Amino acid sequence: MEMKYPIGKFEFDGEITESVTEEWIHDIENLPRILRDAAGDLDNEQLDTPYRSDGWTVRQVIHHLADSHMNAYIRFKLALTEENPVIKPYEEAKWAELTDYNLPIDSSLSLLEALHRRWTNLLRSLSPADMKKTFVHPDAGEVSLGTNIGIYAWHGRHHLAHITSLCTHKGW
Repeated sequence: MEMKYPIGKFEFDGEITESVTEEWIHDIENLPRILRDAAGDLDNEQLDTPYRSDGWTVRQVIHHLADSHMNAYIRFKLALTEENPVIKPYEEAKWAELTDYNLPIDSSLSLLEALHRRWTNLLRSLSPADMKKTFVHPDAGEVSLGTNIGIYAWHGRHHLAHITSLCTHKGW
């Protein structure tokens, strides 16, 4: 298995239908619970183990998910309230070096639970016209909200697979 992309990179060439969107929203909604089940009982040594050589630790992955998904939530709200806004990217690797990434994971697990409750409520309220609204990412270009739901459903599964693959590999 490719440890950097254990579930592959995000790809979707089909039509973003209501059922596809609901499946993605379901993935986003359930991520905090599944993540807590996967990592909540790991000890500090396990949490501070990188999922691959030169990769982030489990602790960093969990804190990254909170940061990334907070940014995503804000991007959705910007696209819903502004006309094709240009969003600000951030230096993920540098954020992972800040001291808050040393905190216990419960701070980010709890944050993800609350955030995903609000986020999925917002996502389920989107109209077909809302799904076509866009923002501009300086590196990725124009992104529709419908596509971005898929990207973040994948993003959660991607990092969850980093953790579960490591646990399986280590026999935890």
